[in-house]
Amino acid sequence: MRTVLVVVIAAIATGGAWWLWGQPDAANPAEEGQALVAVTLPATLSPEAEVGQQVFAANCASCHGTNAEGRAGTAPPLIHKIYEPGHHSDMAFVMAARSGVRAHHWPFGNMAPVPGLTDPELSNIIRFVREVQVANGIR
Repeated sequence: MRTVLVVVIAAIATGGAWWLWGQPDAANPAEEGQALVAVTLPATLSPEAEVGQQVFAANCASCHGTNAEGRAGTAPPLIHKIYEPGHHSDMAFVMAARSGVRAHHWPFGNMAPVPGLTDPELSNIIRFVREVQVANGIR
């Protein structure tokens, strides 16, 4: 019984450390509107991702930042391990854009739906985000 308790406590501590490690620096919070993470763009984007970058700029960047780096006080970075494909599938991005999403990982509040985006536009936005994620070690 004691071994089980130690294992459970270790798992909780490990999970908590993993979660805290992935959060923006609480000791040095970014000023309102400032980028939350540094993002490296890939040397080249696929043609689909290039289109997605333009659609992202027109529909998403005002909240999530030009390169999906997030904005302090506004919206989270999408170039973050929380949004890796194994945790947030491409369909999660589609559903967020179509229906909005309740706050669950970050203290930014709920995200409203993004009206007017077509399926091909969403696909290209996702392609852009995924290619930038890969350039930043997120797979």
